[in-house]
Amino acid sequence: MLGAVVALLLLSPTPALAVPEPRKELYWFDWWELQKKVWPITTGKGITVAVVDREVDIDLPDLKGAVLPNVNMNDVRMKPDPENGGHGAAMSALIVGQGRGTGMVGVAPDAKVLPLSAQSAGAWAKALRYATDHGAKVVNISQGDVTFQPCDPLLQAAVSYAVQRDVVVVVSAGNEGRHGDWRSSPANCAGVLAVGGLDGQVEPWSGSTPGEYVMGAAPAVEVGSIDGFGHFVGRGHAGTSPAAALTSGVVALVRARFPNMPAREVVRRILATAKDVGKPGWDDVTGYGLVRPYRALVDNVPATAPNPVYDRWQATQAGSRPSVRPSTASPAAKSAKKTSGNTWWVWPSLFGAVVAIVAGSLFIYRKRLRLSR
Repeated sequence: MLGAVVALLLLSPTPALAVPEPRKELYWFDWWELQKKVWPITTGKGITVAVVDREVDIDLPDLKGAVLPNVNMNDVRMKPDPENGGHGAAMSALIVGQGRGTGMVGVAPDAKVLPLSAQSAGAWAKALRYATDHGAKVVNISQGDVTFQPCDPLLQAAVSYAVQRDVVVVVSAGNEGRHGDWRSSPANCAGVLAVGGLDGQVEPWSGSTPGEYVMGAAPAVEVGSIDGFGHFVGRGHAGTSPAAALTSGVVALVRARFPNMPAREVVRRILATAKDVGKPGWDDVTGYGLVRPYRALVDNVPATAPNPVYDRWQATQAGSRPSVRPSTASPAAKSAKKTSGNTWWVWPSLFGAVVAIVAGSLFIYRKRLRLSR
């Protein structure tokens, strides 16, 4: 036991034991083996993640010291976060939670969150430019509007501004499910890493909005986090907002591990190391599959591995409308052939909740053993 503790202290930039034990409800800790495999490599130190959401109470015990002062990007002052369900606090805690209040610990506890209050396309665009100009290496937008149109030109220009300056932009895919041609913005903007949702059995979440631009997936059902008052909320909620926030935390880990790696290569690495779920190969709900932080940190990813996120963005820079549907083969499989993927407080159906509670523990236990491998 002593030898294992010494090994963790030697391997980790910041001792993993400095962070309290996460709550048992945070099942994705076991999926991703954060304490055992990931944090001995990196805890996200030195990376700032801009959370484009609602104003956050930066003095909440689970956030104190990890969240920078709020900046308002809206034309008017919005209601405080607690009066709107605490969405901003919930997303911030998933990324940098310190565990000192309720035990809510985030994916990258040594990263910092820059909270930018923005609730419209125009404010999102301003937030993207502000985050880029103020040192954020990752931008999380766990919001969206239903649309039948391409990405708003003003918003697309702001995304491009960030991409051109080495920032990874992570966006939630939406919570509308499959309804005809419904799509979600800014998830449909070229250059963003759009993330869909998975349930507790590592299957595509039925409420996740599909799209040809969805590239990865992460936990979306009963993920757990704090509300605007700092209380832990676990059961009965689902949405792609936490999926995007968790993925933003993973991106922060990769950027901390590889500080000189361009954003383009960071995204390539995330996609190439995802674990295929749902339909074989790429699909429009989960993209290339479950994001896996440990594999993204340690795998050898060829420079030839496909990167449809940046290919699609590059097409917009060339003045053409991109073909947004990627190959159904995974990036890892394709590179191997060449060289040898609104609000998160969405109530699920009663049936779904019962299934998740009764069957979840059995399936999660069986599947977690192989998710990070």
